[in-house]
Amino acid sequence: MPHSYSQPVRAAVRSMTTSRVWKSSAPLAGTARHVAALFAVDPVGTGGVGIRALATPVRDAWLQLLRDLLPEGTPMRRVPLHINDERLLGGLDLAATLQAGRPIAQQGVLTLADGGVVLLAMAERLAAATAAAKSSKIRVVGNLPYNISTPILFHLLAHVDAVKDQHFMLQKEVVDRMVAQPCTSDYSRLSVMLQWRYAMENVLLVPPDAFDPPPRVDSAIVRMLPLAEPPSLNVKTLEALVQIAFSQRRKLLRHTLGKWLEEKKFGGDFDVHRRAEEVPVAEYVALVQAL
Repeated sequence: MPHSYSQPVRAAVRSMTTSRVWKSSAPLAGTARHVAALFAVDPVGTGGVGIRALATPVRDAWLQLLRDLLPEGTPMRRVPLHINDERLLGGLDLAATLQAGRPIAQQGVLTLADGGVVLLAMAERLAAATAAAKSSKIRVVGNLPYNISTPILFHLLAHVDAVKDQHFMLQKEVVDRMVAQPCTSDYSRLSVMLQWRYAMENVLLVPPDAFDPPPRVDSAIVRMLPLAEPPSLNVKTLEALVQIAFSQRRKLLRHTLGKWLEEKKFGGDFDVHRRAEEVPVAEYVALVQAL
């Protein structure tokens, strides 16, 4: 065994070589048995095991040895070669959620194998681009604390390029503001800052009686899909512009954003004789791009 492994790991592997399980696996080559023992003791440090073998009793015997050496109850899940993202990563089971009237999670293979072993048969046939696509995007699901949901949403916005989709349960008032259209009372800074980057949908109302004890507010589940081709702009400028625009909702923009645009020496055409909630997201985006 390489001397680079720590003494506790080496000692644990040596102890396995005296076990009944080890002796029953005698038909396997010594190296194969040591690899199984090392992986069972230190899977993270090992970094995984690649096996090149036909579907024969020898391969099955090695997998059985690994199962026997792992702590009792350790999950071991096989990943089909053409598995889709939903089965691999899990997410929100919308059909079950709609039927039950409460959020129902759909566990993926990786969740079921958490703390255990994932078996990927014929891994060499998995295209590099496919493997990269599966590992480069994450799915975010959560029941966010209602009192800090907006800061969390803005934090995730900064990492949207790494996200495939987001599903959250939030206070209904927050979801209403997220998906609000211009010229409505719910249309706000939050609406603009999220809609320029996401396609969003209020997918389910969750009433208070879905909880025990019931809260005093309604909840809702929102789906957030990052736009495949978002507009190119300076996000910091958009943040500053939108914050100033909505700083005094009841006043015309010429009293707030108009002054800010004068300081920026903006010479373009933008109607400041209206209120912030009357300006569509696309116009805010175009204004930032023109600065």
